[in-house]
Amino acid sequence: MLNEIAENKYDFDLTSKSTLSGANDTFTSRSFAALLAKNNVPASHKRIADNYLIIKKIFKFQACMSRISNVEKSLLEKYDFNTLEYTTMNQMYKELELLQKWSVSDDKTLSEAADNILTIRVKELKFLEASRYASISNEIYNGYKALEQYLKEISKFQTVQNLRTLNF
Repeated sequence: MLNEIAENKYDFDLTSKSTLSGANDTFTSRSFAALLAKNNVPASHKRIADNYLIIKKIFKFQACMSRISNVEKSLLEKYDFNTLEYTTMNQMYKELELLQKWSVSDDKTLSEAADNILTIRVKELKFLEASRYASISNEIYNGYKALEQYLKEISKFQTVQNLRTLNF
C-alpha cells in the first residue's frame, strides 16, 4: 500500500483523496460544504451569503475592498481564529460549524460575535478576490475556497440563472 502511494505521488491529489483510501474512495471539499449547508443554517448566514453572491455577480469586486481593521482582527484573535490567509480548509470547516452553533445560541453576545466573525470572513474573502493576492502562496492555506463554497451552498442565488430572474 505504501509502495503504491509512493509510486503515484505525483498524480495524488490531497484535496480529493485520503492517504489511506483506494481509487474508489474519493471525497471533495464541496461535499463538506454541502454537509455544512444541510445543517440548520442560521438566517443571518443565509443573508450574508446572499449579499455576497449578489455583489459578486453584479460588481465582480472591481473596486478593491479594504483589509480588515485592527478591531476586527482583535475579535478574531479573541476567539482564537487566524486571518483567512492563514486558514486551512479543515480549520475553516470547523470554524463554520462552530459559527453555526454560536449563531443559534441563547447567549446574545455569542450569537452577535458569530455573525460579526462571518461578516469579517466575507470581508476578507472579498479583499482576496478583489486583489487576487494572498501573502501566503502555499496551497495548504486555502480556507478561503471552503468559505466561498459554503456561501454558494447556503445562498438562494447560487446559480447565474437565478440571478437573471431578479428585477433590480
